[in-house]
Amino acid sequence: MTTTRIPADYGAVSPYVCVRGAAEFVDFMVAAFGAVERGRFALPDGRLGHAEVLIGDRVVMAFDAAPEWPDCISLLSLYVEDVDATFAAALEAGAHEVTPLADDAFGSRGGRVRDPFGNIWWLASHLEDITAEEMERRLAEPAYQQQMETLMATFDAEMRSRVG
Repeated sequence: MTTTRIPADYGAVSPYVCVRGAAEFVDFMVAAFGAVERGRFALPDGRLGHAEVLIGDRVVMAFDAAPEWPDCISLLSLYVEDVDATFAAALEAGAHEVTPLADDAFGSRGGRVRDPFGNIWWLASHLEDITAEEMERRLAEPAYQQQMETLMATFDAEMRSRVG
């Protein structure tokens, strides 16, 4: 049997999220994104030393932060079949809207949520394949320019709300 150097469910890059409340973070991913839990491994003090879920075709790993560590937020991008339904499920599971859902100049529909642990998820569905020329044309349209401004402003507001 040949050993695969990069396991299929992980890919070359896999998110490994450090949070306070990793068990609850796993539960959130199951409720919000339909993640399939693959395992939890507790440390002697009860914190999770490692947990894994499968979302779509990729593993997301998580572990509990030590009490003396600073917060370490993650920015995660998740493509889904139905972004409207997934966005609603994330809100129902306890996330808060950061950036409202909108169609973009790149052929996708998406928006951002902040999960109950402070991580930011960019949720999107790719709706159409478009050429570079079409993207450039769209980016010149006022509606898409406004959408890009909203993307930047809502993320900036979210990040500034965490300062001090």
